[in-house]
Amino acid sequence: MAEALLREHLKKMPTDVAAIRMLAEVAARLGRDHDAVLLLSRCLELAPSFNAARQNYALVLNRAEKPEEALAQTEMLLAMDPANPSYRNLKAVILCHVSDYEAAIEIYSGLLREYPNHAKVWLSNGHALKTAGHQERSIQAYRRAIELDPGFGEAYWSLANLKTFRFTDADVAEMQRQLQRPEVQGGNRHQFEFALGKALEDKGEFAESFKHYLEGNTLRRATVMYNAEDTEARTRRAKSIMTREFFEERAGFGTGAPDPIFIVGLPRAGSTLIEQILSSHSAVEGTMELPEIISMTRVLRQQAGKEEPATYHDVLATQSRDELRELGERYIERTRIHRKQGAPFFIDKMPNNFAHIGLIHLALPNAKIIDARRHPLACGFSAFKQHFARGQNFTYSLDDIGRYYRDYVELMAHFDQVLPGRVHRVVYETMVDDTEAEVRRLLDYCGLPFEERCLRFFENDRPVRTASSEQVRQPIFREGLDHWRNFEPWLGPLKTALGPVLESYPVAPTF
Repeated sequence: MAEALLREHLKKMPTDVAAIRMLAEVAARLGRDHDAVLLLSRCLELAPSFNAARQNYALVLNRAEKPEEALAQTEMLLAMDPANPSYRNLKAVILCHVSDYEAAIEIYSGLLREYPNHAKVWLSNGHALKTAGHQERSIQAYRRAIELDPGFGEAYWSLANLKTFRFTDADVAEMQRQLQRPEVQGGNRHQFEFALGKALEDKGEFAESFKHYLEGNTLRRATVMYNAEDTEARTRRAKSIMTREFFEERAGFGTGAPDPIFIVGLPRAGSTLIEQILSSHSAVEGTMELPEIISMTRVLRQQAGKEEPATYHDVLATQSRDELRELGERYIERTRIHRKQGAPFFIDKMPNNFAHIGLIHLALPNAKIIDARRHPLACGFSAFKQHFARGQNFTYSLDDIGRYYRDYVELMAHFDQVLPGRVHRVVYETMVDDTEAEVRRLLDYCGLPFEERCLRFFENDRPVRTASSEQVRQPIFREGLDHWRNFEPWLGPLKTALGPVLESYPVAPTF
């Protein structure tokens, strides 16, 4: 309704910059970041001194995966008002996006000296500290956020999300008390439920723990858009287009850059462990879950003029040799900002890129692709316990998780058939059982000489942004392999949805 009113107003007054800015905000809230960027660019053409619009512009540029441009806009704002706390906070957010965590921590520390009672800044500081490996300081930051706002569920979940952190009995009692308060609603309530599930799981109270995990997921599922049929349709369309003949006709397309190593699979499948092992090699840099491949699929969908889930594959099939080379070159250029060490190879561990292996192969034929696979009940339930900051909307229902895992296995089996040997698979349980042999296989696939420090990956102090950040700073241990069995009585919907994929693991069934 707001969009319709604003568009009607702008027909009559097309240079009303306040209205253009409002329309851009509507676009951003609807997830149309590209539209928001264009509108705010137009707004600043008309009114270069409209600083509120410039701040919005920097924000949506960052969300649209243009952090360098966002940083430039923020520096313009800070040049005019260097003490402005909102501008400084925005700069810290963007610096975290490009993995410059120590610089971001310095900004947050300065803000907190001036505004020591700002719970959300303490939380942001805690996130940056956690990622940079300063665990004790991150715990102190999260604790301070809770002191300032006892109903701040996100701060409690942030403590739980450290994975190695353990709540006290007093913490559990306080979380239970907060959930009794009717004013604790929305995201805070969701995250209290997830945090309490983790706290009770650590205490061995599995039935009560599952109740809280289920309630947190039920609340979260009601707030996100996800349709399992869309994922199934996308899988079917990819298989129908991307045949062996399809790839043979396009042999030699794309850019020849060998730099990227993609780690794909499902979240909580062990991809961070593989990344930590590989990034311990002198020739490999770990970055983060880079969104660039997914951004490329959005651009292709826009070319189709549709937003249906399967349409980008149709557009991809029409791309010429030059267009696919340009896609590959764009990926290399757009990811350069995340590479800090000058290593010849870098890792992109966005798990959902498994759905885009065809695109990766066509645009970057010399890139390495590693599939991280974990037992479907272990992987699925681990995802169910996780409150993701954004994305992974399939993880808030056991049935959705099972269907998604099944589609993933089906699509990977298809690529194994039409591109034999293209993808290297690492089975998590095998990596735990025989780490050195699996590490050597992994390095051989990547064309890298063995280095002993890859076996001492837990000594690597690089920033890690994922939920496994603290776990991969420890040696591999077997104890967690079958932890899901404590919750097996309640995993019936997941087992049913998985069907033959569960029975045949780690081999894919016949589809």
